[in-house]
Amino acid sequence: MNGYQRIDAALKGLQPEKTPIMLHNFMMAAREYGVTIEQYRNSPIVIADTFKASIEKYQYDGILIDIDTATLAGAVGVHVDFPVDDPARTHNGNLENLEDVVNLKPVKVENYRQIQIWLEAVHLLKDYYKDELYIRGNCDQASFSLASMMRGAQNWMLDLMMGEDEQLGLLLEYCTNVGTQFIRLMAQTGCDMVSSGDSPAGPEMISPKMYLKYAMPYEKELVETAHQLGLPYALHICGNTNVILEHMLLTGADAFELDYKTDVTKAFGVFHQTATFIGNIDPSGVLALGTVDEVEKKTLDLLSAYKNSNLFILNAGCAIPPNTPSENLKMMIDTARNFR
Repeated sequence: MNGYQRIDAALKGLQPEKTPIMLHNFMMAAREYGVTIEQYRNSPIVIADTFKASIEKYQYDGILIDIDTATLAGAVGVHVDFPVDDPARTHNGNLENLEDVVNLKPVKVENYRQIQIWLEAVHLLKDYYKDELYIRGNCDQASFSLASMMRGAQNWMLDLMMGEDEQLGLLLEYCTNVGTQFIRLMAQTGCDMVSSGDSPAGPEMISPKMYLKYAMPYEKELVETAHQLGLPYALHICGNTNVILEHMLLTGADAFELDYKTDVTKAFGVFHQTATFIGNIDPSGVLALGTVDEVEKKTLDLLSAYKNSNLFILNAGCAIPPNTPSENLKMMIDTARNFR
């Protein structure tokens, strides 16, 4: 089996001959390739070459093509800060009052330069690897997360408690439209899978009841868009998601990329027959700061927990830090390759 076939098997519940591996490693890959994040984010050729070098070095199966978590925010008019060697970030929203949601102008995200760079990078990598490696085109933020960026995190939390449902719904639908635009554009690159992140929708920020009302239905719309285009979809939520795992299944997502704080035994109980689990080694405490022995132990623990299900892809629980030692990442990969 090649890399594409291993990831494809894991998404279909078939048994690959080796553990499939798809890394969330764009920051580490850029650091090892010798480019700044600024150089990386501004050139599709540099993005593609960065991942080619990483694949050559580590020989994993699937590429998760990511740039930052603020691209859709920038596309809708949120002020975005672009540090030289860190991913882009937002500080304040562009929607001062929730009631102003009725005045939001439609946007075409394809007109935003960073979107075009992202899409071209995915196209270049898919064209290069064809069906040898699995290409996952990440589509930045899901609806709840984008709404939080447009209002500012603190204002958004207050909106959820005090705002009018009609206005909240209008903003979330606006953000869903933006997200589905990106997914439709991403599908045209030829990528094998799409995904989004909805980190503020986790239980560390909102209650399960709020998740069901204000996040899950809009995540489901993104999933349905991907499925209409014939693509599988992965959802990422940060933090401890134990209490909403069953709720997340309602989105219909094919895979869930979850944080190391989520109990893998609990995740196995919920997902092992229905959806692919992607993760969930601690990217900072283990991969970046741990010893090779700790990496080996945590990887074996995770693989053992999922040994009775084919619906599994090894990854860190979130983006791998740029300062991660090469020997730690190699240990995680080598441990997985020798597990079966």
